[in-house]
Amino acid sequence: MDRSILHMDLDTFFVSCERLIDSRLNGKPVIIGGTSDRGVVSSCSYEARRFGVHSAMPIRMARQLCPDGVYLRGTSGIYTKYSNLVTDIIKDTVPIYEKSSIDEFYVDLTGMDQFFGNKGLASDLRTRIIKESGLPISFGLSLNKTVSKIATGEAKPNNEIVIKTGNEKPFLAPLSVRKIPMVGEQSYKLLRDLGVKRILTIQEMPLDLLIGVFGKNGKSIWKKANGIDNSPVVPYSEQKSMSVERTFDKDTTNFQMLQDILIAMGENLAYQLRQKNKVTACVTVKLRYSDFQTFTKQLKIPYTAADHAIIPVIKELYHKLYTRRVRIRLVGIRFSHLVNGGHQINLFEDVKLLQLYQAMDKMRDRYGQTAVVKASGIDAKFKNRPNPFNGK
Repeated sequence: MDRSILHMDLDTFFVSCERLIDSRLNGKPVIIGGTSDRGVVSSCSYEARRFGVHSAMPIRMARQLCPDGVYLRGTSGIYTKYSNLVTDIIKDTVPIYEKSSIDEFYVDLTGMDQFFGNKGLASDLRTRIIKESGLPISFGLSLNKTVSKIATGEAKPNNEIVIKTGNEKPFLAPLSVRKIPMVGEQSYKLLRDLGVKRILTIQEMPLDLLIGVFGKNGKSIWKKANGIDNSPVVPYSEQKSMSVERTFDKDTTNFQMLQDILIAMGENLAYQLRQKNKVTACVTVKLRYSDFQTFTKQLKIPYTAADHAIIPVIKELYHKLYTRRVRIRLVGIRFSHLVNGGHQINLFEDVKLLQLYQAMDKMRDRYGQTAVVKASGIDAKFKNRPNPFNGK
């Protein structure tokens, strides 16, 4: 039985959400990510793209290219709300789906064509999402994730494409090599130096040549260019989480020390999130008293992996939890509702703040996870714990 994999992507998601709130933005070049010149573009409308504006571009440069654009800081809570709405619709409609980012989904429809017809099912799902959320969404349908994702890109804006089994290579052949999901700026430059512009050229190249240039990634690029991808749709679970706990040698009532330890834990887990290119939408704090009574509080938040967004939540939950003034024997933190995302959906108003996170993470990569900590975490003597992802 041939596989049938659907890829769905909400079109210019942040911009579309803002347009639902304010219809005056329709048809205008909209740039999300900051109102000051120190911001960075996290999303932009198709009207803005015609001026050369794109994601990750400094706002200062975007203003030079598109001086009459509408610049918005963004409303991350609204984006989380609509992302969850679309997720619920998909969850209600299909048995197996993977939420690969805040605005992107894979669905395994293998075997369902004998009951419904997969193109019809996909089209009905897309229609329902548009009707119930008001958001434009595109999809690609083929026998694997790579071809479907590329097809979605070709379907945009707000359309759908089906690639029949056996037509993968002809569909991919005329497209730019930049359409291959794993080809970034560095790989694209190397391919251009080899005179490779179209996927057809990679299809015709000896595999050994690509491996010689790109190492083991050469084989992956060659397989994707030839429409070969056996990776499964990984069922999405909102219970997937990462957590860390600390049990004390001596129970304590030192309120400030406990808070400092929780802050250090949160900072460490946020770093782990960024390393895994993930974001969280739910923070839980756990306290266990000396009499072994255990209490937890959690709070749903807009998707983020940023210390400055997570740590205030940890402090708020801790202050609400620690009310008995009985000695504490254990504290813990858990991040759940994880999805892939990274900095693209962390709306940093200040480019320097984003650069600071990147610099701190590089230091941690080189010298260890506790090489850079907040002042409050120095005395907390927080100990690393390997692999905090529990996969729950």
